[in-house]
Amino acid sequence: MKKIRQYMIMVAAGLFLFPACTDDFVEKNTDPNAITDVTPDLLLPGIIRTAVNEMVNQSWSIGNIVIQHTAKIQFVSEDRYTWGDRDGLWENMYNNLRDVQLLLELSQKNNANNYRGISLIMRAWMYSILTDAYGDIPYSEATKGVSGILQPKYETQEVIYNGILNDLKTANELLGPGEVVVGDLIYNGDVSKWKKLANSLRLRYLLRISDKKDVKAEMQAIISNPTESPIFTSAGDNGTMRYLTSAPNQFPLYTARSGSFDEFRLSKNLGDKLTALNDPRITVFAQPTDASVSAGAPKYSGVPNGLNEVAALDYNGGPNNISRAGALFYKGSITDRGLNVAKGYIMSYHELQFILAEAVKKGMVNTTKTAQFHYEEGVKAAFDYVDVDMPANYLKNPGVAYNDASALTLIGTQKWISLFFSGLEAWFDWRRTGVPEIKAGVDNVNGGKVPVRFAYPRSEQTLNPNSLNEAVTRQGPDNYNTHVWWDL
Repeated sequence: MKKIRQYMIMVAAGLFLFPACTDDFVEKNTDPNAITDVTPDLLLPGIIRTAVNEMVNQSWSIGNIVIQHTAKIQFVSEDRYTWGDRDGLWENMYNNLRDVQLLLELSQKNNANNYRGISLIMRAWMYSILTDAYGDIPYSEATKGVSGILQPKYETQEVIYNGILNDLKTANELLGPGEVVVGDLIYNGDVSKWKKLANSLRLRYLLRISDKKDVKAEMQAIISNPTESPIFTSAGDNGTMRYLTSAPNQFPLYTARSGSFDEFRLSKNLGDKLTALNDPRITVFAQPTDASVSAGAPKYSGVPNGLNEVAALDYNGGPNNISRAGALFYKGSITDRGLNVAKGYIMSYHELQFILAEAVKKGMVNTTKTAQFHYEEGVKAAFDYVDVDMPANYLKNPGVAYNDASALTLIGTQKWISLFFSGLEAWFDWRRTGVPEIKAGVDNVNGGKVPVRFAYPRSEQTLNPNSLNEAVTRQGPDNYNTHVWWDL
């Protein structure tokens, strides 16, 4: 009874004191250092890091494989096109696009044109990846959940590309001096370079849809007015994220398990091409085989894509005779040289030069330079990009030396090599050009066809079935072999 009386006294005292305790409850329980309002400088680095890291991961897990830069010797499902539900790209990009939308709204509210311009560039780039990977996708109604739109309509790729190009054009008009940008992991706040990125991306996407629409006038308008619409003029303008030696801005593969990294090896397609061209970039893209190093005569050897697991492990006498992927994209990524090689890719100067070379060769634009000039400039810049000295006579080598008869094949081949570890960009470009020759592996499970898109995430069948079904009816069967609009 004594304990009960004591307890009742404590409760009564508590009730008596409660009003006094709550008078300043909010004040005492509010962290004065807590962030209560999200600002553009806090949103921007997360948007950039999340999107760019996703493209590094996509490059490693599927991009390098489908375009036959690398191949797998274990757990070979991806290499045989047993892709299953590749929803990681979809989930990552749409989640991140919500933050992009918030950044756009904050920028408009605060009249922060530079943040708005950068937001539009990131939005355009991210939607381009989604639509080029899947085809028709949610666009104008996407990221509108707070407005009650929980089942956004899928729009045609043509409509989406119009939006992408418009966003980049608007970004070019908005970006300018005067307003400081903080949190920029690409250009450290240099908006003049973001402006160049916007216009260089416009040229990429205009060329991509050039088989479906006449884009000559739009491309020429950009090239003819460098004051109003500047483009990349050197490697210093590259739209790439340079990683650091510590988290959160380390190269994403740095923490991968050794066994997981070693499942991936040099593709025979890329290895044979680099060997035939006497191209020293193979020393960055791959490591010499263990057996050759032990024998004191280092050499590089690839494995064919699309073998079954037994055949892949046994090829050429086993893993000791197959080159691993380049060490600079793994543990070496935090070394001085690795920081210059293992980068997060949006777009580069060398890619732009190959775009201009193709456009000039096809008579689509006049840049005052020849297609050969742009081609050779692209090759030189591509060597610089991976920190490799180009041999003095490389541009005169058979299979490299420019000639009009095979110009488009030469341009496409060097562009393919240069887009190693560029996310999904090399795959997108190959689907447009067919260069170089990519054949499905002998043990593929896709009817002998190289995939030309991802299937939609299975979650969409539950969450947004009506919109999904409309898109499939319009676009074609939801499988890896249905071509997207610009690829028809």
